[in-house]
Amino acid sequence: MLIGDVARRSGVSARMLRHYESLGLVRPTGRTGTGYREYSGDDIRRIFHIESLRSLGLSLRDVGRALEDPNFTPAGLVDDLIRQTRDRIAGEVELLTRLRRIGAVDPADWADVLQVVALLHALGSENAGKRQRAALSSVGDVPVPVEALVEAVLSEADPNVAGALRWALARSGGGAAALLAEGLGAPAAEVRKRAVQALAEIPSGAATAVLRDALADADAEVRRYAALALGTRGVAEAVPTLIEMIVEETNDADAADTLSAMATDPALTDPIAARLVDRLGHGVTDPSARQRLTQALADIPGDTASGALQELAHDADRAVALTATYVLTLRDPR
Repeated sequence: MLIGDVARRSGVSARMLRHYESLGLVRPTGRTGTGYREYSGDDIRRIFHIESLRSLGLSLRDVGRALEDPNFTPAGLVDDLIRQTRDRIAGEVELLTRLRRIGAVDPADWADVLQVVALLHALGSENAGKRQRAALSSVGDVPVPVEALVEAVLSEADPNVAGALRWALARSGGGAAALLAEGLGAPAAEVRKRAVQALAEIPSGAATAVLRDALADADAEVRRYAALALGTRGVAEAVPTLIEMIVEETNDADAADTLSAMATDPALTDPIAARLVDRLGHGVTDPSARQRLTQALADIPGDTASGALQELAHDADRAVALTATYVLTLRDPR
């Protein structure tokens, strides 16, 4: 079979067939009387073998080794090909992500594109100062894409940089809450905590809804951050967690202050007082915890709290009784 016929049937161009021949990969068995290359059935089968191996990503050099070296084993080479393919896919995914993020800010010209690229590079810098400056400069004419800011917030360990990133994210517009909600699904509690901290600085209904979900997180610290954030927004679902923080003496002062602020809402005043009273009467035996609950109750206005304090003034625990008595004198100096 002549080279033109082989090219048509195999899909390998005549030029590539000549290249294979120059590399010694396949040589036509014979020549016609006029000197044209003539390929046998075995030659054609070898061409198909070459193409099959190339389809796996082998270089022509490795193809030659595979076909000629009787001691050649494919296992190691296949492992290398798997690694190279994974690296290539990772590189392509990274490029796609970068392009999507640039497209998301709708750049007006190439200067805008270059500015976004520079900010993205700075956010990924190993230098904390560069990351912080990038975060602070991201709120401008050509801001960093929200997705990039969220990724940076969830991975940032430096507290100063993290604060700057949260500030930038809170001013980045819509979409941040939904992306941070994905962060709440991360296996690492530290990542989920960063997501909650960022959500706490976003004053939107969407962020509040995600924070509500975080109250059920498996990690106690994540739940506490969510409760404090929700408490400042007057969300009643945060009250049980805030009370437990007082019992456990974990950010108890912040929790008590938050409950006090929430209790200024008439709709929440008595429910908060009732929950504190209930917690005092059920399951809390530690004297210091009961005293902290009594002190928290002291900052809640209304008749429910006052009635509970009057009862606590006669409590068997002298410290609790004295605290309640003193608070009552402040509430009603008569």
